[in-house]
Amino acid sequence: MRLDPEHLARQLDGSIAPLYVVLGDELLLVMEAVDGIRAYVRGQGYTERTILTADQRFDWVNLFQWGRQSSLFSERRMLDLRIPSGKPGREGGVAIETFCRELPRDTVTVVTLPEIDKQGRASKWFKALEQAGQVIEVKPVGRDRLAHWIKQRLDRQNQTIDRDTLQFFAGKVEGNLLAAHQEIHKLGLLYPPGRLTFEQVKNAILDVTRFDVLQLPETMLTADMVRYRHILEGLQGEGVAPPLILAILSEQIRLLIKIHLLKNSSRGMTIEQAMTALRIWPARQKLMMGAIQRIRYPLLVQALLQAAVIDRIIKGVEQGDIWEELLNLGICFAADCSFKIIGRKDLSFIINLSLK
Repeated sequence: MRLDPEHLARQLDGSIAPLYVVLGDELLLVMEAVDGIRAYVRGQGYTERTILTADQRFDWVNLFQWGRQSSLFSERRMLDLRIPSGKPGREGGVAIETFCRELPRDTVTVVTLPEIDKQGRASKWFKALEQAGQVIEVKPVGRDRLAHWIKQRLDRQNQTIDRDTLQFFAGKVEGNLLAAHQEIHKLGLLYPPGRLTFEQVKNAILDVTRFDVLQLPETMLTADMVRYRHILEGLQGEGVAPPLILAILSEQIRLLIKIHLLKNSSRGMTIEQAMTALRIWPARQKLMMGAIQRIRYPLLVQALLQAAVIDRIIKGVEQGDIWEELLNLGICFAADCSFKIIGRKDLSFIINLSLK
């Protein structure tokens, strides 16, 4: 059975399962889900709590030893089992399967996992967890949901802001949900319930944006040039190595070239067939489909050649500003323009044009 993390408290009311599985990469939301379960079962008398962290050095025998031990202080216990890697290994997998078949009495077990891929979800140990307990899958709060998420959190402390201020707030905390939570809490401490002004929000929050380098190719593929530049500048400020950025962007360009080649080969694959052959996950196929239909093959080749030039600049073989060239690569790729004629003024024109 699956539970909705946003309505967990209501769903827990009236029943306690022997096993809960909380999975996801959004640390704040995972912590909140686990804390919600812990608070509820504590109210039902499960007061003793043990934390086991299954890292690489963890001995899975400890899991069974704990299960056989009787509680020293109470009859009801809670086991907090954390598997940070999401990969228990062969020994751990067998141990989890056995544990699920023989869950300890008078015990609530909470297993915390990161996001699990398709192969992991098909494993016997994960299926055993699903069958024995209730799964709470925490989805990441993407850019498209962040403003709504902030609004909901402000509503809880009886504060509201207008749409423009909300978008400003979201832009300042994008990619850092824990910081967003802290800034919302700060607003609740600084100001009374009611409507917040733009100046109040601006003066209170910090620019805590933290970008994942994997967000960059998405903006390039969707031709979101303003956000591409914003993320690139954020990565530069955080000291992310240019070779890593270039490698990730180049890989996306190569994938699009391969799709074009398979589509136009003697086998005559459709775009969908080409993406399946290249093992592009269905969740990403929609993004790639839009890019492949919009971007011409010659531009892809030109972009890959430009990436080679940037690589030589990074290695010191050629002269140039690495960050400006990375900006040039992404914007020209998105705008379908020539790499040779684009300069700083032309880039500014393209960015300004996309704002209209």
